[in-house]
Amino acid sequence: MFRVDQKANALQALKPISFAAAGLRERDHLQEWIAKAPEALGQVLGEDILIIQKEFDGFDGTRERLDLLAIDKSGQLMVIENKLDDSGRDVVWQAMKYAAYCSSLTRADIIAIFARYLGDGEARAEEELCNFLECESLEQVVLNEGHAQRILFIAANFRREVTSTALWLREHQIDVRCIRVSPFEFEGQLLLDMQQIIPPPEATDYMIKMSQKDSEEKSAKGAQKWSHEMRHAFWTELLATFQQSGVTRWQNISPSHDHWISASTGVGGCTFALVFLRQEVRAELNFERPSKDENKWVYARLAEDRARLDQVGSIELEWLRKPDKIKTTIQCRKSFQGYSKDNWPEMIEWLKAAFLQLEETFAERVTELGAELRAKT
Repeated sequence: MFRVDQKANALQALKPISFAAAGLRERDHLQEWIAKAPEALGQVLGEDILIIQKEFDGFDGTRERLDLLAIDKSGQLMVIENKLDDSGRDVVWQAMKYAAYCSSLTRADIIAIFARYLGDGEARAEEELCNFLECESLEQVVLNEGHAQRILFIAANFRREVTSTALWLREHQIDVRCIRVSPFEFEGQLLLDMQQIIPPPEATDYMIKMSQKDSEEKSAKGAQKWSHEMRHAFWTELLATFQQSGVTRWQNISPSHDHWISASTGVGGCTFALVFLRQEVRAELNFERPSKDENKWVYARLAEDRARLDQVGSIELEWLRKPDKIKTTIQCRKSFQGYSKDNWPEMIEWLKAAFLQLEETFAERVTELGAELRAKT
């Protein structure tokens, strides 16, 4: 930090000093400065905060106490841990414990805690909270929502263990911030510089967005992994049941992570498929030869006898042909809560019946039409 000497048109460096050299103590000085002037910390954070307690020790079964407890404009609690010249190694663990303890505090708890800090009744505490949160009643806001308690570290110097962990916690959606406080001496006066170093002020919005993006990606990957495992388990159970029941067409098919499995009809580009979705299952006969005209020809030849084929089994058939698509399909489907494993035995029995109906209805005729296609070429 520098002082501008306007007469000399030059910068004059201020003398940095340590808290220890100045005879300053954490509880008696730094903590009191912040408690008496939270707006100073608010300027560094870029938001208003309200101190609601200091030396808070209202944790059941422990003698631990956090330095300062604050609340932000959204009604979320903020655990503030103060250190002087050295952050130490254990400050992160301490603050995380305190945040965990505070996560269970209710609206009534917060009002009572603030009332004790004010040395007044709960009515006054509630009034002050309403003024700060800009609401008519605390019933209109959510205080201390979920597990999103915030953590703030204040120190002159931060060890690498602390900054690395703080950055890692931020990547995992925990709002941790580090404020560096630096005392200076000038003409017998004590000056204090406060700067947010994690996250860097200029990059705060970017880091928050990147953290949210990473969280979304991890969530999506987790959901994808879960879906893959669910599908693989379903197909494993289905194929085992088919084998035990003597359904031979699927005996060389392996379980898949996909939402479908297929088996050949013996004609190229014509396959039976089973489909497993969250809300339904399907048995399909698909025509997806490279030639759209060939697919339409096979479909049309089968459709010539549709009235009779629709009566072969008890499960309703759906004939699907879209003029602009290469693929054509004949299918049957049924709604299920597919991701409920309790439904799997019934789903598997229905798929077995649906497939056997498709096989009985179409397999021989598809083989004949395949021979006609080969003869044409």
